[in-house]
Amino acid sequence: MVSVSGGLPGEPTSFVGRRQAVAEVKRLMSASRLVTLTGAGGVGKSRLALRVARDVRRAFPQGAWLIELAKLQDPSLLYHALFEALELRNRSTRALDAVLIEYLVDKRLLLVLDNCEHLLDACSELVSRLLPAAPGVRFLVTSRQSLGVAGEHVWPVPSLSLPDVTSTNNNGELTVNDPRQGSQYESLALFEERATAVLPGFELSGDNEIAVTRLCQRLDGLPLAIELAAVQMRVLSVEEIVARLEDRYRLLTSGNRGALPRHQTLRAAVEWSFDLCSEQERVLWARLSVFAGGFDLQAAESVCADEGMNAQDVFTGVAGLVQKSVLTREKGIGSPARYRMLETIRQFGHERLVDDGKELIVRRQHRDHYFRFAEQLYAGCFGPDQKQWSQRLRLDRANLWRALDFCLTEPGESRAAIRMAAALWYYWIACGCLRDGRYWLGRALAKHTQPDRDRAWALCINGYIAGLQGDIAQSIVLLDESCALARQSGDERVLAHATQFLGMSFLLKGDLATATTMWDRSLAEHRALDELNCLTGIAYIHRSLAAACLGDLDSATDIFRECQKFCAAHGEQWVMSWALWAISFARLIDGDLSEARARIREALGIMQNLDDLLGQPACLDVAAVISAAEGDVTQFARLLGASDAMWRPIGNPRFGFYAFNELYAECETRARRSLGDSAFDAAYEQGAQLTIRRAVGEALGEKTKPSTTVSAPAASAEPSLTRRERETAMLVAKGMSNKGIAEQLVISPRTVECHVEHILVKLGFNTRTQIAAWVRQKF
Repeated sequence: MVSVSGGLPGEPTSFVGRRQAVAEVKRLMSASRLVTLTGAGGVGKSRLALRVARDVRRAFPQGAWLIELAKLQDPSLLYHALFEALELRNRSTRALDAVLIEYLVDKRLLLVLDNCEHLLDACSELVSRLLPAAPGVRFLVTSRQSLGVAGEHVWPVPSLSLPDVTSTNNNGELTVNDPRQGSQYESLALFEERATAVLPGFELSGDNEIAVTRLCQRLDGLPLAIELAAVQMRVLSVEEIVARLEDRYRLLTSGNRGALPRHQTLRAAVEWSFDLCSEQERVLWARLSVFAGGFDLQAAESVCADEGMNAQDVFTGVAGLVQKSVLTREKGIGSPARYRMLETIRQFGHERLVDDGKELIVRRQHRDHYFRFAEQLYAGCFGPDQKQWSQRLRLDRANLWRALDFCLTEPGESRAAIRMAAALWYYWIACGCLRDGRYWLGRALAKHTQPDRDRAWALCINGYIAGLQGDIAQSIVLLDESCALARQSGDERVLAHATQFLGMSFLLKGDLATATTMWDRSLAEHRALDELNCLTGIAYIHRSLAAACLGDLDSATDIFRECQKFCAAHGEQWVMSWALWAISFARLIDGDLSEARARIREALGIMQNLDDLLGQPACLDVAAVISAAEGDVTQFARLLGASDAMWRPIGNPRFGFYAFNELYAECETRARRSLGDSAFDAAYEQGAQLTIRRAVGEALGEKTKPSTTVSAPAASAEPSLTRRERETAMLVAKGMSNKGIAEQLVISPRTVECHVEHILVKLGFNTRTQIAAWVRQKF
C-alpha cells in the first residue's frame, strides 16, 4: 500500500551541498508549523526534507516521522498510512481521524509528508484538521504543488548551484566564465561524488571541468538528472554524455533499481508531472516548449492561443503549470512576470508537440510574435523608453535567436530573416552585441540575395557594425553595396544612413575630408526627410567628432548643442550619452581636462543606466587618457586594462579609431617610462580583473586606492581550523567514516558530524572528497 518508516530512514548516499537551503528551511520551520517544499520532479525535495528532519529531530521529544506517499494511490488510505508510520493500532470502532487526533493532541513531533501532489485534496484536509487539533505537531511537506492550507509557508526548492556561464556563442555552445573552482558548485560536486562511485579515481580537473559544467548546465542542475548521468560514466566519457543529451530520456535510464520507479529514469520523473496535469495543461505545456529561456504571459497568449484555446485559457493553464512546478516564475525580474521551463521539462513538451503534429504551426506563431517585437523596436527604442526596451531585448535574447533560426532554416522565410536581423540594430549596437549582429546579418544576407530595399538596409546595418568593430575595409565594401542598391530602388532613407556610416568608416581610417563630405551630405538628407530616430541622432555625433579631429572646436561644440536640443525634444538618452562622449573627446584634445572629465562622467552615468556595453568601454578609454594627462599614470593603466577586457568580446578596441590609437600609444609609452614595465603590467592586470561596475565606478570617481601588486583572491587565505577539526580532516582524507573517526578520537559520531560540517563551512566545500584533496595539498 505505502512505504513508511517509523522515525527517519538512513541516507542511502551522501548528501551534497544544499547548506543554504537547509538553513533557510530550518528558519521557516521555526516560524511556521507547516512548510511545504515544492519544485520540479528530480529537484531533490525529498532528500532536502529528510536532511532537515534529521537535523531538527532532537527538538521533538516524540521524534520526526516520514510518511512516504508516492506508492499510495487511494486517498481514503491516507490515515492508515499515518497509523503505520507512527506504529499505532486502532482496536476500537472509532474513526481513524478521531483516534489520531487523540494521540497527537499532547505530542511534540514532526511529520514529514513526502510526495503529496497526487493526493493533494486528501493531504490538505488531513493537515487542516491536525494543525488546530494538535498544537505540538509540525509538518514538513514535499509536493510538486502546494497544499493551499491556511498558514502554509511554501518554499520552492531550487536546482543545485552552477558556475556562471556567458551567453552561448554562435554555435550554441556554452562558454564558462571561471570553471577553476568548479567543485565549490553543488551540481559539479554532486556529479564528482556520484561519478567517483562508479569510476574510482575520477575527479574534477582542468581537463574535464568545462565539459562537466556544460553537462550540469544542460541538465538544469537537477540532482536526479545529474545522478543518472554520473552512472553513465561506467561506459562513457563526460564529453560523450554531453553529446548524447539531445536524446536525454533514452540516455538517462540507469537508475537505482531500489529507488521509486519514477526516480529510476528521467522520463518517469517527468511523466509523473505530466500525468498530474489536465488535458488543457498538457497541450499548453507542449506549446510552451517552443520558447527558449523565459517568456511573459502576453507572449504565451500570443504564441499558444488558437480557436481551441483562448487567451483566458492560456492564463489559466500557465497558472496551473506554475502551481504544479512545470513552470517556474523567474525571480527578481519585476513587471511583467516572466516564466521559465527547465530544459528537461521543455524537451518532454517538445516531444508531445511533435507527436501532435503542431510543431511547425506553433513555431511559426512564435516567430511571428518576435518578428512583430523586433519591428516595434525601430520606433520604440527612440525616446524615453530605451531602458525598458534594452531590458526586454536582453530578457528575450534566446527567443529572438530561435525566431531568427526558424526564418533561416524554413523554406521561403529568408525575407523575414533579413528584415528581422536588420530591425534588431539597436540591440546589436546599444547592447554591445556586435559579434552576434554580424553573425545573424551575415547569415540572412547569404540567404536573401534579391537586390531590393530589404537587402540594402541589412547591408547598411551590417556595414555600420563592421565599422564599429574596426573592420573598416569590410565595412566600406558592405556600405558601398548598400548605397548602390538604395539608389537602384530609390530608397533615400537607406541611402542617407549608408552615406552617414561610410563617413564613419573613413573617419576611423583617418580620411577626414571624405568623412566630412559624406556627413554633410547625409545630415542634409536626414533633415530633408524629417526622419526622427536614434540613427539620425548619431549623425550629429559623427559630424562633431570629425570637427574635433580637425581641430575645429567651435564647430564641434555647435553641433553638440544642436544634438543636445534634438535629444531634449524627444527624451532621447542613448544618443545624448554618445554626444557627451564626443564632446568630452573634443575637450580632451583642446586641453580642457576639467570639462572633459565632467562630460565623460555624464556620459558614463547614462550608459551605465542603459547598460550600454559598447559605450562604457568607449567612455573608459576617454577617462583613461584624461587620467594620463592629469599625471595619474597608474589609473591610466588600470582603466586601460579594464577597457581592453571589455572590448575583447566586442571587436577591435576603440573602433580601431586612428586618433585614439595615437593617443593611447603616447600615453602608454609615458606611463611605462614613469612606472616601469612591471608596475604598469600589474596595474593593467588589476584593471582587467575589475567588473564593469567597479571599473565604471572608478572612472566616475568612486576609486579605491590601487595596490602596487595584484592581490591574491580572498579564497586563498588560510582557513582557521581548530586542532580537533584538523585531526578530523586528516582522518577524513584517509577515507574513514564518521563512526571510524569517532572510535579513533574517542568521541561520539554526532560530534564528528559537527566537526565535518564546520570544516566544510570554513573551507567553502561541499563534499568529503574536497576535504581530502585539501589535506593532500596542505599536508
